[in-house]
Amino acid sequence: MEVGKNSVPENDRAVMMDFSKYNNIAPYRGQDFEDAINRVLEHREYLGAFVSMLVGNDIEAVYTYLNGILDNIGKVRSYPEFQKKITAGIFVPTIIGRTMTGFSDSGYDVIDPEKGYLFLSNHRDIILDCALLDYTLLQSNKPLCEMAFGDNLMMNKFIEDLFRLNGGIIVRRALGMKEKYLSSLELSSYFVGAITEANISVWLAQRPGRAKDGIDTTQPSIIKMLYLSQKGKGITFSELINKMNILPISISYEYDPNDINKGREEVLREHQHGEYEKKKYEDLISMARGLKAQKGRVHLAVGTPISGEFDTPEDVAREVDRQIHMNYKLWDTNKAAYDYLEKSDRFSSDLKDFDTEAFLHRFSHLSPDVRDFVLNSYANPVRSRLKEEWEE
Repeated sequence: MEVGKNSVPENDRAVMMDFSKYNNIAPYRGQDFEDAINRVLEHREYLGAFVSMLVGNDIEAVYTYLNGILDNIGKVRSYPEFQKKITAGIFVPTIIGRTMTGFSDSGYDVIDPEKGYLFLSNHRDIILDCALLDYTLLQSNKPLCEMAFGDNLMMNKFIEDLFRLNGGIIVRRALGMKEKYLSSLELSSYFVGAITEANISVWLAQRPGRAKDGIDTTQPSIIKMLYLSQKGKGITFSELINKMNILPISISYEYDPNDINKGREEVLREHQHGEYEKKKYEDLISMARGLKAQKGRVHLAVGTPISGEFDTPEDVAREVDRQIHMNYKLWDTNKAAYDYLEKSDRFSSDLKDFDTEAFLHRFSHLSPDVRDFVLNSYANPVRSRLKEEWEE
């Protein structure tokens, strides 16, 4: 499918919302956008380092991609343009071509280009989950979305600029109780306004941080946060949920480039009774590995808009989970890990052409607890699917 001209105007779609109230968290707009572009251009060496992170030590490729970025970046005036010309135009196709044996998507026909949606997604890769969503929205000729990221990823101004030029919304973390409440109130107001007033879609992970164990569950507090700014406005919780056009997103990687690192981190956390302090650049290293390492096949599935009567955030979270589990693409890696751990032959017919022995050998050098954690991270999506099918 060729990338067609996006049906959304290049500038912001908002006609009712005052974005100036959210300058500290929202994607850059207007003069803020232009100022950030100029700051990025002042540090071209950082852009070169970022490109090198994608293409390795191939100097010719680095210069080719970097020149393509520099030829376009000064011409963009909004984050949809930045996505089209830079992220979805250069970066994501490069990642797909270099690190995936196949990329597929499904379900995009349910998206009405005249509406804003809350894309509530499972979360496996720090950057790619939402980047691939925007790429496929563009490929499907649908409006692009903004994306919520934790401020723990904003390690310096250059990285913050790249995120916010790219439609990034900053979620403040590590706050005191009062500050956390005020921050949640601000996010709630922004999300609801963007989606229901400005018809702008937003990507949001179903829980803070990646699901390192392969168990995709929605944190009800995220749903509760959406209603925080609307309580005193005469709208019921159920009415708000229906207005937000929540679309569950399932993304599945045949191979997780960070699987072993996630396993080591979680086992160490368990040994330290839940305490684990990340090193300064640990997230950056995970980002780099997630972008440049091999992933095999990747599938991104869009569910159906959530509607109906909902009494509690837990009810909404349960429906999001159901759709994510049922739409998750189960790869042979998932099935092989499940059969191995469960000592079953449930998927033996599906695995006739899969080298299970080679897959298991990838983890043979690990300590037993880390190996078991990693294999369970591959097997758990199967368990989640089987549980949903049993409950149906």
